[in-house]
Amino acid sequence: MRTFRVILPAAVLLAACNPQSGAVAQDSAAASPFKVTPVADFDAPWAMTFLPDGQLLVTEKAGTLLLVSADGKQKHPIASLPVDSAGQGGLMDVVLAPDFARNKQVYLSYSAAGEGGKGVVLVRGVLGSADGHPALTGITELFRATPFVEGNGHYSGRIAFSPDGKYLFFTNGERQKFDPAQDPKATLGKVLRLTLDGKPAPGNPLATKGFHPAVWSYGHRNLLGIAFDAKGNLWEQEMGPKGGDEVNLVLPGRNYGYPKVSNGSHYDGRDIPDHAPGDGFEAPKVWWNPVISPGGLMAYSGKMFPQWNGDLFIGGLSSQSLVRVEVDGTEARKGDQWPMGARIREVEQGPDGAIWLLEDGGDGSQGRLLRLTPAG
Repeated sequence: MRTFRVILPAAVLLAACNPQSGAVAQDSAAASPFKVTPVADFDAPWAMTFLPDGQLLVTEKAGTLLLVSADGKQKHPIASLPVDSAGQGGLMDVVLAPDFARNKQVYLSYSAAGEGGKGVVLVRGVLGSADGHPALTGITELFRATPFVEGNGHYSGRIAFSPDGKYLFFTNGERQKFDPAQDPKATLGKVLRLTLDGKPAPGNPLATKGFHPAVWSYGHRNLLGIAFDAKGNLWEQEMGPKGGDEVNLVLPGRNYGYPKVSNGSHYDGRDIPDHAPGDGFEAPKVWWNPVISPGGLMAYSGKMFPQWNGDLFIGGLSSQSLVRVEVDGTEARKGDQWPMGARIREVEQGPDGAIWLLEDGGDGSQGRLLRLTPAG
């Protein structure tokens, strides 16, 4: 299997100094800390997750779920979902149930067309076999965003389970409609907390205040990463407008401000007030301007890179990078940003602590699965 190393130009500025975000300007070393091994190639992959035996499940934008061998040499389509893949739509996240070892359940999200327009849907199936071949069977819809609206952007659709395995957190983007992020009746622009069967979880913090009963936090834009760290903190990253990409510590019932405040501006040049102390909104822990266009999010807990245990890793789309955010308890600041030469859609930790990436492109053109191990 061919391997290569990512070489960084000397004195590349990795993180612009920004006192408001707690950033520290850094100069890169001459070479990356990673050895990068291409493992497989896909057609617009979106997300991945590891099975207990080391195999992977990988989603492709057009609607195919693939079972992939650990060495990447075998790829078996095991489901084709009825996605609406126009624009930013498609088959999105894939995550194993907390008790997968017992029930073999797999959760997925995708964009679908329906009454009123389009929206993101949460489904669940069982990994088994059909006609002697691996297959995801019994696929059942559990939840759909409300309302469905016209347009092809900002679906979000990321999934994370609470550390106790009792609840499912699900991101719904504001669908490029701005105001729904503040609308208490809509799930758009929100982090939701659901039961494992897709129902609003009991005790959600805003259910008695006129909000949709599934809402956990609100005032978000396009939430393309969500993850719990080893201490039980819930982190989320989202794309800002023209500037202002964010990493947030998600707290119950909090309003994160969009579109009333943002450290970016509207694409048509109109200003959005910046986050400011005392404005009543929860400010991001880290933000970027210029943007990184964050893709997937992973909280690292492996042994292969012990110096980064507890830190967050983010895929950079327009920045074509892998981004590290240093975490100290409930605080965070910018760490490293390594150029990868391709849009990075997804970041995941492998069973042995290696860092795995999915490029965002098509089959044969930067749509690869990459494994990162220490360069030394």
